[in-house]
Amino acid sequence: MRLLGLIVLAAVLIYGVTCLAVWRVAREDSRPRSDAIVVLGASQFDGRPSAVFSARLAHARSLYQARVAPRIVTVGGKLPADRFTEAAAGARWLAARGVPQSAIISVPTGGNTLDSLRAVNVVLRRNHWRSVVLVTDPWHELRARRMASDLGLRVATSPDRTGPAVHTRATQIRYVLREAAGYLYYRVFHSDRAKGPGAV
Repeated sequence: MRLLGLIVLAAVLIYGVTCLAVWRVAREDSRPRSDAIVVLGASQFDGRPSAVFSARLAHARSLYQARVAPRIVTVGGKLPADRFTEAAAGARWLAARGVPQSAIISVPTGGNTLDSLRAVNVVLRRNHWRSVVLVTDPWHELRARRMASDLGLRVATSPDRTGPAVHTRATQIRYVLREAAGYLYYRVFHSDRAKGPGAV
């Protein structure tokens, strides 16, 4: 029983430390000059990005206008009944708001963060681009940055701080708890438990 108690205590401590790491990294915003800005996908509705996705895209557009990178990569797949991929919906949103088509690269693959980053990595390597600024929600920074780094990318993260994921303290706590679990799952299994478009 004592051994079991120690195991439980260790697990609780590891989870608690990871929650603190998620919270700490969520406060960071790094935007060095890079080869590309990568916007991780979120839900879209018949070509219209969700509130979460729109906020990420708006932040990526502001980084592009600040000349952080000469191009924006949108990424994300679709459900069988969808007409648009997340990547296509994101690209349409950016183009409609003044980002040149030549500066937008759409990668219509990925049902979770890891699959999306793997798909983006193929495109980046093909073009000899290695440095990226990831745009996602603050709580997702730690996991996304770790995955991108494990793929060999030189990665920085610049989160959106205006979307629904940061509106209330209760929402923030829920996302921190979820992301800590997701990060630990990835570190143990080198896999992403979230599946399907809209998952991050």
